[in-house]
Amino acid sequence: MSFNINKQLNAEDQESLAANAAQDTATTNDPVEATIETPVEIPVETPVETIAEPEQKFEPRVETAHDDFDWTRDKRNVAAYSKDEKAKYDSVYDNTFKQINDGEMIQATVESLTKTDAVVNIGFKSDGLISLNEFRDIPGGVKVGDIIEVMVVEKEDREGNLNLSRKSARITRAWERIVEVNKTGEIVTGLVTSKTKGGLIVDVFGMETFLPGSQIDVKPVTDYDQFVGKTMEFKVVKINEAIKNAVVSHKALIESDIEAQRAEIIGKLEKGQVLEGTIKNITDFGAFLDLGGLDGLLYITDISWGRINHPSEVLKMDQKLNVVVLDFDDDKKRISLGLKQLTPHPWDTLAENLKEGEIVKGKVVNIEDYGAFLEIMPGVEGLVHVSEITWANTPINAKEFFKLADEYEAKVVTLDKDTRKMSLSIKQMTEDPWSTIETKFPENSRHKGTVKNITPYGVFVELSTGIGGMIHISDLSWLKRFNNPNEYTKVGNEIEVVILNIDKDGRKLQLGHKQIEEDPWNSLESTFSEGSIHEGTVVKKDDKGATVQLPYGLEGYAPARHLVKEDGKTIGADEIASFMVIEFDRNDKRIVLSHTRLWEQEKEEEKQIVMKEKRAEADSTKKAVKNIQSKVEKATLGDLGILAGLKAKMDNDAASGETVVPEKVETSAADSATGAEEPKAE
Repeated sequence: MSFNINKQLNAEDQESLAANAAQDTATTNDPVEATIETPVEIPVETPVETIAEPEQKFEPRVETAHDDFDWTRDKRNVAAYSKDEKAKYDSVYDNTFKQINDGEMIQATVESLTKTDAVVNIGFKSDGLISLNEFRDIPGGVKVGDIIEVMVVEKEDREGNLNLSRKSARITRAWERIVEVNKTGEIVTGLVTSKTKGGLIVDVFGMETFLPGSQIDVKPVTDYDQFVGKTMEFKVVKINEAIKNAVVSHKALIESDIEAQRAEIIGKLEKGQVLEGTIKNITDFGAFLDLGGLDGLLYITDISWGRINHPSEVLKMDQKLNVVVLDFDDDKKRISLGLKQLTPHPWDTLAENLKEGEIVKGKVVNIEDYGAFLEIMPGVEGLVHVSEITWANTPINAKEFFKLADEYEAKVVTLDKDTRKMSLSIKQMTEDPWSTIETKFPENSRHKGTVKNITPYGVFVELSTGIGGMIHISDLSWLKRFNNPNEYTKVGNEIEVVILNIDKDGRKLQLGHKQIEEDPWNSLESTFSEGSIHEGTVVKKDDKGATVQLPYGLEGYAPARHLVKEDGKTIGADEIASFMVIEFDRNDKRIVLSHTRLWEQEKEEEKQIVMKEKRAEADSTKKAVKNIQSKVEKATLGDLGILAGLKAKMDNDAASGETVVPEKVETSAADSATGAEEPKAE
């Protein structure tokens, strides 16, 4: 019955039971049925108790022809192993595979190549694919059998594939190496792959690093393309752990070599020592020379004995020349160099025949307010003072007279080789015109000249080379007054003058321009007499008064209080009005005018006329009264009353200042007859 039960078990249960049976019967040849002693839970409907059998006794087994059959194998010919053997074999099986983690670096073998990828084996349950682009740095490309280092990006991606990267492995190893050499200061070799903004990209250990333009060389570099594709040595000077970025420098290697050379050179330096250098930079103030690892400054004043405006006039980049050490500082590592000191000073080699009074030719190298310096030969200069430019006393601006690089001939006035000073004169190249001034320019003679300079007080006129004088502002015009001579003439204009006075010792001429014409004030006195009225135009006005343009080009002045009109307003600029001359001064050439006086005088005249008329009427009335009184012998009471009233009225009018013509006194016919018949007095 147990045999039937075994048939109903599935294959795995049978295999397990067979393995247990084999273990129990390893030393006996008993039938399989006899080995099943422990009850087995069988999924049947009949309870276990119903299938339990009473203990049976077996007789000794009889050997048969199939006793050599291995009953430990199941029907699939799979042997059953013990737990220890199974654990042993599982361990051997598991050890054939590698346990890997994401981000792990591992050695791999190239198993095969496709058109786009390399199949690599890392000992995992599956192979990985790496793009052939990641092997471009290998000369000749990757080959089957090559052992490479890769990084496990993902053990299993979405599609269950193993994701590996050689590039990531190279970058990681390169960064570890770069960090290490940055700490140790080791020199590395890199390939300049491309140019970028501000510098170059360098491949170091398979990782891109940045080489700034300022770190390429100790000399300024303008052409970066010349370094692309070159393999150079570098020093890692800066790293950034956060973004895994590194900065390298080639200049640091050069400077370290230069520093060693510099210390050696400075240790041997002496003042006056002559060295050979190469010009590496030129500036406005001098040039820097490379003395073989050490820089020195050749200042502009030490380049040449003569004057130069910029070092580039005599020096060029990369030019080699010998220089002398003038001074050096061990602490600051500065060296001052000189070039002109290698040749004698020009003053020491000055020709012996050069003496005072000799004529020399020089070029203008410097211009100052007080004069100009002429370079006779490199390093030898003479000063032409402004007083030695021309014989005239007219002020001269040296910066307007001279121009740089212009050449002049001059006479040596003073020469001192000890102090290395020389004064020159241009005006002494010609005869002194003042020696014959009386014959060429006598007093009261007329001449034409050119306006050379204008000042607030006068005009300087040049009559001929070296001869000139000044026209005072008061001698420009008889009629007009000027605040500044600029109102009358300009520099460069031609003007006619009269010689008024000659000061030969002081080399001065007093000139006049208005003296060309007769003084019009002599004839104008009658025309512009006091009280005369003229029409004029206000040409200039201020708070104090106004300047009025009169006929014949004459100008007068009207004080502010004399500009008031009859309506109370004031005459404005450019307004035409009538003016009365209230003052005429021929000596001071002054005319004072008044517009107010005109209408004030008219009012006064009208008032006087009215007063005269009133007085005449009063006189007439008095005469009439006297005639009446003389004719009337005896006045009646009525006549007396009329006369008394008339007298009182006249007295009142006289007191008030008014004259009233008295009414005509009428007499009766009787009175007239009586008067007519009145006898003559005896």
